[in-house]
Amino acid sequence: MKLAARMNRIGVEGAFKVLARARALEATGRDIIHLEIGEPDFDTPPHIVEAAKQALDQGFTRYAATPGLPELREAIAAHVSRTRGTSVGPERVSVVPGGKPMIFFPMLALLEPSDEVIYPDPGFPIYESMINFLGATPVPIPLMEERGFSFDLNLLRDKLSSKTKMLILNSPQNPTGGVIPADDIRAIAEMVRDRDLMVLSDEIYSQIYFDQPPLSIASVPGLLEKTIILDGFSKTYAMTGWRLGYGVMPEWLVEAVTKLMVNSNSCTATFTQRAGVAALNGPQDGAARMVAEFQRRRDAFCEGLNTLPGFRCSIPGGAFYAFPNITGTGLSSDSLADALLERAGVACLSGTSFGAFGEGYLRFSIANSFEKLMEAVERIKDFLAANERK
Repeated sequence: MKLAARMNRIGVEGAFKVLARARALEATGRDIIHLEIGEPDFDTPPHIVEAAKQALDQGFTRYAATPGLPELREAIAAHVSRTRGTSVGPERVSVVPGGKPMIFFPMLALLEPSDEVIYPDPGFPIYESMINFLGATPVPIPLMEERGFSFDLNLLRDKLSSKTKMLILNSPQNPTGGVIPADDIRAIAEMVRDRDLMVLSDEIYSQIYFDQPPLSIASVPGLLEKTIILDGFSKTYAMTGWRLGYGVMPEWLVEAVTKLMVNSNSCTATFTQRAGVAALNGPQDGAARMVAEFQRRRDAFCEGLNTLPGFRCSIPGGAFYAFPNITGTGLSSDSLADALLERAGVACLSGTSFGAFGEGYLRFSIANSFEKLMEAVERIKDFLAANERK
């Protein structure tokens, strides 16, 4: 029995491959600094954990309404309205197990094989994977380092066509940490306002920013009906293993996503949804402390990277990644990432893990201790010096 041909079109995440290699090296006694996986190194805030425990004790172990518990949908709607400066009701909210279903389900509901999807490159690899899996046409747009890793707006305008059915935005962005400037968001809104397409706005890092808050395109007048906001609890509340995400979108699309949820997951785990209510309605000081620590690490780590020969690192405006340009080393992204793991014990990702336009860059997750990050800089410095002597 052969796998269906569509399985040849689906991709994976490079971070998990590198993690497996790093774990294998650790099993031989090597000391590895893990800067490859994109998840907060903080514990879920205690009041959220306690809410889940109470929910289990109270019997929240059964099926729930497929779009989500009413109290969570209301909390999400209030949160999104407050943080995006717009007004949405709970009827626009769909709760799903993690953020990725909110990439897959809307694409599955909207895209035909002849449709085109514009997305950022370098970008989260699941975008391209799902576009290819569904038989649509991927249209990558390079992110420009000199623009803070935002689009070249003229190029974006040129790539828009009658076949474009979806535009993917991600701000703050993985892997670059870039935040799309508010003026760019408004310009993009004007480009797509009258087009027959939907915007998938991946805002999973929306609350992890260090300077100006990112502007959601959904908050631009006239764009709410054309936008799918993807967000969740994994990053802001250090809940990656809880698998709790959501989308905010027009009601007609909520109905379609609900059908897909019924056919795949039935619903999202009820006790985790109760924890989500506590996350949004409870104290936010844990999230604030985490973001402040990420900023401290960002400042020191990027400063350290900028002292390395052949490295040039822009200061990311959000998320928890550093994305240095390493073209000055004379090494390719893949070869340098491999060498740093094997010879320096620093696990990071090649920029090409996020698309062809990631060549010339590495991605480091700063979701490790301040001390480990500083040690990683020293290890990379020693590796570069030894490599220069060869």
